Amino acid sequence: MIKKPFITPKRMNQAIHSQIRLTLLELSHATKAEISQRTDISFPTISKALEQMEQSGEAVMAGIDDSSGGRRPVRYALNAEHRYGLGVYLEKDETVYSVINYRGEAVDTLNLPSVLEEGPEAFTAQLQTVVSRYPTIQSAAIGVPGSVKDGTIFFIPAYDKFSQFDPKACCEERFNLQVVVENDMNAAVLGYHDLSGRADDQTLAYLYLGKNGPGAGILINGDVIRGSTFFSGEVSFVPQYDRYNFLEAVRKSRQAQQELGISNELGDDMIDAMSRLVAALVSIINPHAVIFCKEDISRADADKIAVHCAKYVPDTHIPELVISDWKEDYLHGLQRLALHRMMAGF
Repeated sequence: MIKKPFITPKRMNQAIHSQIRLTLLELSHATKAEISQRTDISFPTISKALEQMEQSGEAVMAGIDDSSGGRRPVRYALNAEHRYGLGVYLEKDETVYSVINYRGEAVDTLNLPSVLEEGPEAFTAQLQTVVSRYPTIQSAAIGVPGSVKDGTIFFIPAYDKFSQFDPKACCEERFNLQVVVENDMNAAVLGYHDLSGRADDQTLAYLYLGKNGPGAGILINGDVIRGSTFFSGEVSFVPQYDRYNFLEAVRKSRQAQQELGISNELGDDMIDAMSRLVAALVSIINPHAVIFCKEDISRADADKIAVHCAKYVPDTHIPELVISDWKEDYLHGLQRLALHRMMAGF
């Protein structure tokens, strides 16, 4: 006999509150009847939960609708100032903190010095200053230029002090936050998908040459592909030539460009290396679009890659090549992760 999992009343109440939060977040405001219809939760249960949320200051009245014969229905919204969330990414040149309110709106952005060379203690000390400024921060999404599994950074080239560091456990214990730790490119592809409004059933690959080495984020049917050992997207290791993988090909091409004094466009070697990588993605996941960072390539470069890519795969299968703002996509992805962690509430 298979035993059904036991759900405590407290956990059921948390799940109901979470559904209401997500509905109000999506609709901006709603009546009890609209929430009940949207969540398939009974009207009396919604009424009781909303009463609790009003008493705690989590939900507020946002207006009263016209009457259709009975009592005028009250419209509710999330209280933007109830709690705050935090999106933070660690990069070679800076650490960026974005504070969001309970509706996911950015209220402050702090650009602070990089801590990657210094180590975890420098990061937590820096984070302490931000949390002290906004004591109602409940959740944080931390983005890192490395591979992450269960909150632990297990592969982060050039920054050994962060290798095997668990920001999730550390920050949850030290700051009493609900923490998500994510690879930079996974967060970027999530952010791009949300900002672009692309359909959930699309397959996307986001490529970034980066200051810490190339990386990729892959999204299939709305889900990030992490792989069996959470190493998916480490495209630096993709073999491309007899003696070079993609990272080595990029370095070789950049060195040649520097020697020639070329900086405003990609050289032929780089175009070929990126075309081969796109062709590999086409043959393996057949994406609807491949997204590039605007700091890496121009529109003209992308057009050259599309033409060159046809040497390796039939041109009918070449995806749309998009130029986007990596920093904007990355930060937005972290903000959404922090917000949804806040909405879950447990």
